[in-house]
Amino acid sequence: MFGFYRIAAAVPVLKVGAVAYNTAQILDLYEQASEHDAAAVVFPELSVTGYSCGDLFFQERLLNAAREGAIRLAKRSSRTLMIFGMPLSFRDAIYNVAVIAQNGSIRGIVPKTLLPNYREFYEKRHFTSGMELKKESVALGSERIPFGSDLIFEFGDEFSFAVEICEDLWGIIPPSSLLALGGAKIIFNLSAGTGLAGKSEYRRELVKQQSARCLAAYAMASAGVHESTTDCVFSGHSIIAENGRLAAENKRFSRQSNIIFADIDLHRLRAARRSDSSFNDCTLANADLRRLELDNVPVPPNLEFAYLPATPFVPEDDGQRAERCREIINIQCAALAKRIEHTKVEKLVIGVSGGLDSSLALLAAAETCKLLKRPSSDIIAVTMPGFGTSGRTYQNALKLCSLLKTTKLEIDIKPGCLQHFSDIGHDPELIDTTYENVQARERTRILMNLANKHCALVLGTGDLSEIALGWSTFNGDHMSMYSINCSVPKTLIRFLIAEIAADVEPELAAVLRDIADTPVSPELLPPASDGTIQQDTESLVGPYELHDFFLWHFIKYGAEPAKLKYLAAHAFDQKYDLTTIDHWLKVFLTRFFQQQFKRSCMPDGPKIGSIALSPRADWRMPSDAVSVEWMTFQDLL
Repeated sequence: MFGFYRIAAAVPVLKVGAVAYNTAQILDLYEQASEHDAAAVVFPELSVTGYSCGDLFFQERLLNAAREGAIRLAKRSSRTLMIFGMPLSFRDAIYNVAVIAQNGSIRGIVPKTLLPNYREFYEKRHFTSGMELKKESVALGSERIPFGSDLIFEFGDEFSFAVEICEDLWGIIPPSSLLALGGAKIIFNLSAGTGLAGKSEYRRELVKQQSARCLAAYAMASAGVHESTTDCVFSGHSIIAENGRLAAENKRFSRQSNIIFADIDLHRLRAARRSDSSFNDCTLANADLRRLELDNVPVPPNLEFAYLPATPFVPEDDGQRAERCREIINIQCAALAKRIEHTKVEKLVIGVSGGLDSSLALLAAAETCKLLKRPSSDIIAVTMPGFGTSGRTYQNALKLCSLLKTTKLEIDIKPGCLQHFSDIGHDPELIDTTYENVQARERTRILMNLANKHCALVLGTGDLSEIALGWSTFNGDHMSMYSINCSVPKTLIRFLIAEIAADVEPELAAVLRDIADTPVSPELLPPASDGTIQQDTESLVGPYELHDFFLWHFIKYGAEPAKLKYLAAHAFDQKYDLTTIDHWLKVFLTRFFQQQFKRSCMPDGPKIGSIALSPRADWRMPSDAVSVEWMTFQDLL
């Protein structure tokens, strides 16, 4: 469903050299994986015999027992793929292999290619590298099975995987790198891996990094504590990662059989490979690989998301969020400093409303002045009260300008707007789009002309969320000389303001906290009789947290509308019902397409995160594209 599949990594209790016992333990965990609708489950390296058999691997009896055990396991397999390890005798050599079984038969066998022969590992004493094994087959039972390091397993165009074994991952060029280039979206690793102090952290990072480098999911199952402890201990470390993110991990050193699951998104991985990297520039993908067709694999009826944040732009961890906010300010300041130096402007002009966006832009401008060792008085902060300005935002704007020691300028736009209403023959009692947009354009006219007067740069305040929705007045607040907030979404700006408030003196912090708590509004309509804000943006255009969620998955991973709706329902966990999500998703899609013309001529501004909508660097979309193909999703859930 929507490209989601469940994969598993399992560590069974075992007895070294006891094949019948070990296969029974493997089957117990395999049945659990099947009951949980896993598409595939991977077991540790040499799990049929145990990894630590030493010279017993030379014994014909053990090799034959392993073959018989593999055949028994394969016969018990169903739609869920079973991936287990065993020693395999082939042409007078012994190979450390992974066996892939499904629906009663063995589908393929993959040999280990990199054999460790250092410290506690002496694999070259017992095994031969399978690096050169290509287009081979081996007799196992009554079948000849594809055998080699050139195998990719596929079900349709969506589900595809490959296998490597333990040390293969630790090599300079892991086989999984080439197999991923060949199309494998999941890598399974059957591992042993000793439980040395500090090694688990390195192993975890290695798996995460390889999953990121390959734009793949990566599942590893490592040999457990019941291996021989003659010279070392095995910790039974299982890890599942997806494109750099840790999706699941077990508790090491467990003395019971254990299994972990993760639901991974293969559509998301495919989208990342298509558009978010240089993945397809690598010619190694043309290597001569064999592709083995699988039967259909289970799809979980109910997904269990290990990580599906409702605010994907905002790190959930407090420390990471604080670090991210500091980095954003640094990026904004570096960008603005370069533009100031290049244009040789003497001042900065910014319209300050007392809202989130203009406050962030003003704070970034103030920090940039510090960076360039210029006084904050070089910032001309202009308050421009209009027909909808509330006392709360007006006072906050004045306080913020005073505390930052900017040059303050107040220009009441109401007389100018009334004059313009008269010029164009508009009734000022008719409160419509013209009434609103005249105010926005009057403010921009003032700022631009002040910039000319003072040899200054007009700093834009619009954010990524507004740009995505086209929630701006064309050639009004849509326009500036540098758009400092253009790739910072609304949900993140609140946290940015809060983080900045935590590090400043109390009076300024109090103003910033009140700004963060103020409802979002363009304040273009007259306030209510009690002076409070009447025009609430989120009641008109929708909750920004929903729109930012849609934007993230729509742009970054090309998620189809039905999937956006499904993901939002899970991420917000009943905060919004399906009808509400459906309504605002249609608003998002409609506005995103209709308002592209504003993005096609938007000003310069710095890219902050992985998503931006600059027509020059990030999002190239025709201004007259239509949304019809994206609007027929309501019956897909």
